[in-house]
Amino acid sequence: MDKKNALRAGALAAGTTLMMLLMSSPALALTRDDGDDPGQSLSAIETLGLYVALPLVLFAVIAGLVMVLDKSKIRVTKPAAAKSKA
Repeated sequence: MDKKNALRAGALAAGTTLMMLLMSSPALALTRDDGDDPGQSLSAIETLGLYVALPLVLFAVIAGLVMVLDKSKIRVTKPAAAKSKA
């Protein structure tokens, strides 16, 4: 029964994606709208810095702050193996 539901969900997702791709026309992106005022384009290095490097740096800073400012004193350790007398 689970296989049937998974197949149905997959078919629905694929059909929805296909319909969205067919309904959106990339040719409409070429026509300019009234009031459209695009800025200067970014270089490849600026794009990588903005969309790759900056999020990674922000993630590292936030993770570092969380680890440094962690106030919890409870540390979970593995219980020692019980020695049995055999």
